[in-house]
Amino acid sequence: MNKRDFAFGRMNFILLAVGMLVVIIGFVLMGGDSSTDTAYNPDIFSARRIKVAPIVCLVGFVSMIYAVVHKPKDNEKKEVAE
Repeated sequence: MNKRDFAFGRMNFILLAVGMLVVIIGFVLMGGDSSTDTAYNPDIFSARRIKVAPIVCLVGFVSMIYAVVHKPKDNEKKEVAE
């Protein structure tokens, strides 16, 4: 099987893995203790959960989109030569 038959190159898979790792880190940052019927936990409205974690997830999703549309440089050089 020729390498030209694959839709993604090695760099695409690396970028996808990094993007997925960033999204997972964002979801971990959102986690934590919740409020119960008997006790109120004000930490559910912390800046980490409300601002930082969604931004980290958004960056991860955008980087995954970039990984999908990223064109490997090897193919660019071969297309110019043809």
